[in-house]
Amino acid sequence: MLCEAVSGYAYNMEMYSAEGKKLEDTVLSLLDRNLGQNHGYQDNFCNSVRLAETMLDRNVRVCGTGRANRGILRDLEGEGKCLNKGQSAFQRKGDLMVQMWKDKRLVRMISMIHDATVRNTGRRDMKTNMEIKKPDSVVQYNKFMKAVDRADHYLSYYSVLRKIVKRLKKLVLYLLNCSLFNPFF
Repeated sequence: MLCEAVSGYAYNMEMYSAEGKKLEDTVLSLLDRNLGQNHGYQDNFCNSVRLAETMLDRNVRVCGTGRANRGILRDLEGEGKCLNKGQSAFQRKGDLMVQMWKDKRLVRMISMIHDATVRNTGRRDMKTNMEIKKPDSVVQYNKFMKAVDRADHYLSYYSVLRKIVKRLKKLVLYLLNCSLFNPFF
């Protein structure tokens, strides 16, 4: 789903079924009209180092979380296991930066928008009373990635979905729900 960052307005969506089409092709078809215009944020389902490099070739800069099995640089993966809470490590490959940050779990970020700076969030940890520091890429990702979550949240208030066994009916009802949601934004 391609959403606007503030309101959650769904510009474009495509159902990925993993049959005959690569994930990269699905993501690029979502961005078809927006290639070369802006930058975007992706979740870990559709983000990888290879996809980020493909997007950079098409003048789209992306930032997003990544999975360990999706092309995270091997040297950095070894360093990530040694990190303590609040520490980060990064590696650059041209414009592409892969950063790992340890919070409760290891967070892997793939970004072409940010540098590796770590900044104060203005909040304090309740247990230790120390200031919470996060990488800039994580702070910006949390800020702008809320669009899809916001759209799903709004859609859940008055959902037309019911317990249905057949997936096609569920899909049609979800698309109907989205088409009712979009005119309000």
